[in-house]
Amino acid sequence: MIANLTSGLDFHSKALVLRAERQRVIASNIANADTPGYVARDLNFKDAMNNATGGGLSASSIGLQGNGATNAKHIPLSGSTVGSLGGASSLAYTAQSQPSLDGNSVDLDRERANFVDNSVRYEATLRFINSQSKTILSAIQGQ
Repeated sequence: MIANLTSGLDFHSKALVLRAERQRVIASNIANADTPGYVARDLNFKDAMNNATGGGLSASSIGLQGNGATNAKHIPLSGSTVGSLGGASSLAYTAQSQPSLDGNSVDLDRERANFVDNSVRYEATLRFINSQSKTILSAIQGQ
């Protein structure tokens, strides 16, 4: 019975962790906007959420090694919590929209827009969690 009440909280808590991870990746891109040769990264939220909720494909079924690489010689990503949530990492390189001479692929306008969009979605997820926990609390108290 309690599992039915908290299933929505579990979903939103996973979404909150993924939103925080995406915010970290976007902030890293913005911080490295002037770093020569830096390649911007982004988190595919839909794929990561599918993996986190168990609705995604397994890493082995799409040809990924245990570290999210397609080849055993690839260097694994470190410091990412995405892989621990859903198996295969959904962190990918972003498409370069404005080529630069130093090889940096960060588009500050796009990164700022992504940062704001993700912040709003993070706040919405927090509100959903708050609302659901208040509903559960009022049901327990019999109000």
